[in-house]
Amino acid sequence: MATENTRQELETLGEFALIEHLTKEFKHTNKSTAKGIGDDAAVIENGNFQTVVSTDLLVEGIHFDLTYVPLKHLGYKAVVVNLSDIYAMNAQPKQITVSIALSNRFSVQAMEELYAGIREACEFYGVDLIGGDTTSSVQGLLISVTAIGQGEPDKLAYRNGAKVGDIVCISGDLGGAFLGLQILEREKQIYLEHPDVKPELQGHDYIIGRQLKPEARKDIIEQFTDAKLVPTSMIDISDGLASELMHICKASGTGAFVEEANIPINPETFQTALDLKLDPIVCTMSGGEDYELLFTIDPEDLDKVRYMADVFIAGEITEASEGITLHTRQGNIHPLKAQGWKHF
Repeated sequence: MATENTRQELETLGEFALIEHLTKEFKHTNKSTAKGIGDDAAVIENGNFQTVVSTDLLVEGIHFDLTYVPLKHLGYKAVVVNLSDIYAMNAQPKQITVSIALSNRFSVQAMEELYAGIREACEFYGVDLIGGDTTSSVQGLLISVTAIGQGEPDKLAYRNGAKVGDIVCISGDLGGAFLGLQILEREKQIYLEHPDVKPELQGHDYIIGRQLKPEARKDIIEQFTDAKLVPTSMIDISDGLASELMHICKASGTGAFVEEANIPINPETFQTALDLKLDPIVCTMSGGEDYELLFTIDPEDLDKVRYMADVFIAGEITEASEGITLHTRQGNIHPLKAQGWKHF
């Protein structure tokens, strides 16, 4: 810990190390606290079910830019990113609370747009808005959403359950949200320099949608239920595939590898990366904000996922000594580095 006369900057730790640093002295005193900080959501014992809780804070200028993010889309996304954490525990979201801080540059009509998006997400995912708080902000908009869900004790999936030999699986496709953001940022800069030039967004509908209006993978959890499958570990992909795989391996005390050829990527995502002179695989590994699910399964359950819709078998859990690696199409093996979203 820094002494009284030395100042330690936030960026020397980063988000997760900072959380660990600030909370390491906190002890659980209630028997009902089954899981605290360190997973996608906290877990609270609640009779035959366990209550699952997760919260996220979205800050204007850090997590979103109202130059190109419609308020209705923002409201929808603010809910979805929290529900994704509940699904990542193999649980079902039931309620949310929403708290906002806003400056006087926002009108009642603007907040109606924001809450229209929140309402649409609640209706689509079947969750109830049950409370929250509103206060003023010196500048900008802050949105805090807490999601509350429930799961059966023997069906919850944590990050720390992966075992050597488990199969690594990914839902959906990756990299699209990151590249959608690159297109929006590019068009914003053009607009700022030439306000009379119309944005050139044609041909990028899919990736822009992935950025502005992502979806949580409720359908994947429903497939698990139908197949009577419980993943050995699971996490949602919010900070990039490499970062999330590292979280699972660190929590489980394992290594892992993924096959480049098996990482799911949409054709529009792939082509846009090439157009922007970016490596498509780097975009999938480090882009973030896809809100897909990364999970592991026991090899005995392989047939259960082999034919699941929108699920891809991507790699395997290994001994920790083997590290966390990417196997390329050319047969090379590269150690993975987490280069996803940094909050500080």
